Amino acid sequence: MNTFSIRRYQPVDFQEVIGVFNSNVPDYFDPSETQDLFHYLEQEIEDYFVVIKDAQIVGAGGINYDEDQITARLSWDFLDKTLQQNGAGTLLTQHRILHIQQLPHIQRLIVRTSQMAEGFYQKMGFQVKKRVPDYWAKGFDMVLMEYQG
Repeated sequence: MNTFSIRRYQPVDFQEVIGVFNSNVPDYFDPSETQDLFHYLEQEIEDYFVVIKDAQIVGAGGINYDEDQITARLSWDFLDKTLQQNGAGTLLTQHRILHIQQLPHIQRLIVRTSQMAEGFYQKMGFQVKKRVPDYWAKGFDMVLMEYQG
């Protein structure tokens, strides 16, 4: 039985989060995306959380809010590659969905992911709305999905 906990990201977590991200390169993320994550963690965080197991960060994922004031986006979520399919991704996604559901002004929840995570999000209640081939990098399509509950 894996026991995971979730807490808010803190700047001191930066290197550990990057290490977890890098465990997913090149299988789930293109190497070029590492710099994008640096920028996100330093400039674009709104709500961002880390997953802890045995006092180690093993995953992370965020929420950003669109300028329309009614749309939330799941952003930059990943788990240590060796811990995938152990319930941590489901826990992290449910945590963020519940966080968003506490915000009465948010009417729409989307995620822009790749085809590699599309099946996971479908199981979590998201439906595909749009697909753009080679969006993130060659071989990494952008799949826009919306939460249906």
